[in-house]
Amino acid sequence: MHIHYFQHVPFESPGNIAAWAEENHHAISGTHFFEPFRLPDIGKIDLLVIMGGPMNIYEQEKYPWLREEKKFIRNALDRGMPILGVCLGAQLLADCLGGKVHPGKEKEIGWFPISFPANRKGPFRVFPDTLDVFHWHGDTFDLPEGAERMASSATCENQAFLYHDHAAGLQFHIEMAEKNIRGVIEHSKNELTPGPFIERAEKMIGQADKIEANKKLLFRFLDEFSRRDV
Repeated sequence: MHIHYFQHVPFESPGNIAAWAEENHHAISGTHFFEPFRLPDIGKIDLLVIMGGPMNIYEQEKYPWLREEKKFIRNALDRGMPILGVCLGAQLLADCLGGKVHPGKEKEIGWFPISFPANRKGPFRVFPDTLDVFHWHGDTFDLPEGAERMASSATCENQAFLYHDHAAGLQFHIEMAEKNIRGVIEHSKNELTPGPFIERAEKMIGQADKIEANKKLLFRFLDEFSRRDV
């Protein structure tokens, strides 16, 4: 399997998604939009992963590469390619499927629980009823037509969705290792203003048990999602 990822900033890498690919001997390559780039040959990709970032999906004047990225995602969707979107990536995926992306009721930054519905499907069946996950987002999205909600939190109704058998969006982060979390804090600490769903930086780090639990679930999720028998 050849996995290709879209990375928007240096400090939001595939993290443990890359670790899963390595463990399973999958080829992995990436497009880095923060440096000169060339989009890949879409016909040579088996799974597209779209990572997060601090920009908004509608900031195309500031980040003109967003237009090219969205065009590529739409093409991949038309082909029925398996696609996983994480945080900003989930918002881009929702947008390309016709969902509206907009500011959420509250920013959600830090470790907060999400809940999965009893009728969760496909790869989402690997998750427990509730799970503490890492968040860093201000925007959210309306559920695209044809997509099914797969997770929610206290302040964000659409934390995850599944679109038919080949596209999944995760608003939250289960791919981040400790170094990834520290990197996001370092580069985005200006967002750590008081709020009901914004943790202090010192509470976000040193959560080895949660990170390891999420990593194990991520690997199981990717095992199921990559099979496409959802």
